[in-house]
Amino acid sequence: MMNIPETLTIGAFAKAAGVNVETIRFYQRKGLLLEPDRPIGGIRRYGPTDVDRVKFVKSAQRLGFNLDEAAQLLKLEDGTHCHESADLAAARLADVRLRLADLQRMELALSQLVKACRSSQGKVTCPLIASLHRHAPAGKTHTEGLKRTSLRN
Repeated sequence: MMNIPETLTIGAFAKAAGVNVETIRFYQRKGLLLEPDRPIGGIRRYGPTDVDRVKFVKSAQRLGFNLDEAAQLLKLEDGTHCHESADLAAARLADVRLRLADLQRMELALSQLVKACRSSQGKVTCPLIASLHRHAPAGKTHTEGLKRTSLRN
């Protein structure tokens, strides 16, 4: 734990945790962080445990966990639930691998389109633009259209 006094205001707490005040309030509304009692005539105070908790949530997010999953991990942090933590991490890993495969397909499609664009000469339709028109049905994003292009090539 860090050497932080138990009397941090919300602003100092946010700064120590590396987030903004609205993030603290959002985490409180989501149940990720308790809102301390306000002493009569005073302001709420936070301590190092609160800072560590916010940093834990941010670390989980950097690994791709959403806030609900971060909340689940917080419930499992006593050290006796490693199998459940591993199950959550395995699910996240599977999702990361799917995204990575999607990114690799997108990379292939884009590299082929860039090569086609650079080799085009004269007044011809740009291969990238033509591909986007051809493969992006109404309501689909350009990325989804590119995924379809890469699957066909």
